[in-house]
Amino acid sequence: MARYVALLRGINVGGITIAMADLKEVFAGLDFGNVRTVLASGNVVFDADTADTADAKARIEAALRHRFGYEAFVFVHAQPAVAAIVDAYPFEERDGRHAYAMFVADPAVLDELAATANGLDPAVERVARGNGVLYWDVERGQTVKSAFGRNTGKPRYKAVTTTRNLRTLRKLQV
Repeated sequence: MARYVALLRGINVGGITIAMADLKEVFAGLDFGNVRTVLASGNVVFDADTADTADAKARIEAALRHRFGYEAFVFVHAQPAVAAIVDAYPFEERDGRHAYAMFVADPAVLDELAATANGLDPAVERVARGNGVLYWDVERGQTVKSAFGRNTGKPRYKAVTTTRNLRTLRKLQV
């Protein structure tokens, strides 16, 4: 058995509302063990006896589509990999700023988004590339207004990106 983290994109925002008890039930129904949700924003920690995260992702997405009737986008990572992403955050965490990791499932999109980070105003935001993620340090209140934030919000990135605050990712380690 290994411990995994599933990050669901876009639930409990924008009209897709899922109770965490119902989400937990879906995961348990897939024969995952020790299922727990963290916050109400689509974060699930679970045990599975597979090392095939692509299979787990496909099964979870199909079950969510079936149960809740929406196009689910799920990112599944081994819990130690998520811990390594948090540990590798390259910026100093400071008051008045948000510390994010953006998970990117498509290497071409990762390259594309990393390239858009050139020329950002470092007083507002900074972006650095990591292993399958982009690290983003942004001034509070500027997340959706900043140049990088506006760029990442494009519909074409919906299926292949999801962003989490480092505080949330740390809660997934407990």
